[in-house]
Amino acid sequence: MTHKVVVIGAGIGGLTTGALLAQQGMEVTVLEANAYVGGCAGTFFHKGYRFDAGATVAGGFQDQAPHDKVGKRLGIEWDVHTYNPAWTVHLPDKTIPITSTNAEVEACFPHSKPFWEHQSKLAQIGWSLSAQGLPFPPRDAVEVGQLLKVGLQNLPNVIQASPFLLMSVYDWLRLYGLDRDQAFVRFIDAQLLISAQTTSKHTFALYGATALDLARQGVYHAQGGMGGIAEQLATRLEQLGGKILYKHRATHIETQQGKVTGVHYKRGLRSNQVEQLPCDFVVANVTPWTANALLGTHAPRALQRESTQRSLGYGAFVLHLGVHEDAFPPDFADHHQFIRDMESPLGESNSLFMSVSPRWDATRAPLGYRAVTVTTHTQVEAWWNQPNATDYQARKEQYTQAFLDGIERYLPNFRQHVALTLAGTPITYQFYTGRHKGMVGGFPQTSLLTSRSPRVGIPNMRLVGDSIFPGQSTAGVTLGAVRVAQDVLRNTKTRASAVRVAPVRMEG
Repeated sequence: MTHKVVVIGAGIGGLTTGALLAQQGMEVTVLEANAYVGGCAGTFFHKGYRFDAGATVAGGFQDQAPHDKVGKRLGIEWDVHTYNPAWTVHLPDKTIPITSTNAEVEACFPHSKPFWEHQSKLAQIGWSLSAQGLPFPPRDAVEVGQLLKVGLQNLPNVIQASPFLLMSVYDWLRLYGLDRDQAFVRFIDAQLLISAQTTSKHTFALYGATALDLARQGVYHAQGGMGGIAEQLATRLEQLGGKILYKHRATHIETQQGKVTGVHYKRGLRSNQVEQLPCDFVVANVTPWTANALLGTHAPRALQRESTQRSLGYGAFVLHLGVHEDAFPPDFADHHQFIRDMESPLGESNSLFMSVSPRWDATRAPLGYRAVTVTTHTQVEAWWNQPNATDYQARKEQYTQAFLDGIERYLPNFRQHVALTLAGTPITYQFYTGRHKGMVGGFPQTSLLTSRSPRVGIPNMRLVGDSIFPGQSTAGVTLGAVRVAQDVLRNTKTRASAVRVAPVRMEG
């Protein structure tokens, strides 16, 4: 019997899961609301530019890392190029390139060297454990057994890492007296906000150790933009017999007697005609809020409670710019993080992450220009609470000018080189990606105990994407997708003996 699987959403998680399932002989259909794949890690075309929709850097392509292992499993040779430095951090009085050796960071903060030595060792423990498969939190006897097996086989590492599950990164900094260095804490907070969706006082230390190691493990650019990763996955999924239905928006998940039986969808944004696709299993590359909405009155009570009680995550304000090449010095790196002051909370234009399309990638912009994406973390509710369209547009303009002011501190007269400006808010993200209130980046990594599993309370439905452990980053999403593929195959008892997707290790 060939099992029919519907994947809702062609993000990295949905495509990876779909491709792994198609490789095992399942009939996979992906419903994608947009005309392109990738979701928040996609790339869209606008007036001659290819802009990254959200994420602009990726890790996990080095040997034995998540994308590398999945690529080898699926027969994909990734078209990616490494960056060094990964990005450059600009504090008000310091400029710090983050490189694979970490030498510049240690030179800027020489008293932090013992911390970085410890961080490297702790990160290595995290990679070693996750490389053996960590289905966390476990949801059945098989997953519990897998966790116990990994724990017992690595007992010395588990014992060494255990205290760092209970302390925050800030507590860890205190052990080295680094909490008294405001600039260093600010530097650490800025990195963690990108990779853990929160700052040092709230990120649990073991996750923080791996998150802070992203640059040393490698940051990559995909040919044509971040969407190139999803495009390669989509191509391989179709080669394996799967289907991707573009401009097909899922509207409802049908259930009977507590199990999913099909997915309702509409073709295009303006169509009112609802069609149904029957299936044996659903993998939803969506947030818990969206899963609850798709299930409607048949959503399990636990999922309904989660949708009302779980705190909202961050959204993003993003500025897509078409910029003349003359704006950038010859030695200007492609990725920069700007911290505008040392006191204000990070995000809300006080911290900016700017990515410039590489000079060598001519597909990203017209000749003589470069595609630029600048983002900041933002609280989503503030955007939805604007009284009217005029106030909403005024807020967009305020953020736009704050962005340009921040950039011009480091690139004088930047504005005069801008040929195209396109702003996006959490409302924009909800419209194009379907993410609840436009949240992006997953949940803050505050505790291993708050991590979410793929289960939703329905035996033949799973979540995938940055909402499930380990969450943030395309590498983390890929790890989650491998787990979901294993889980689906095991629960449908299809080729059970062949389900040997090699475990992969986590990159921040």
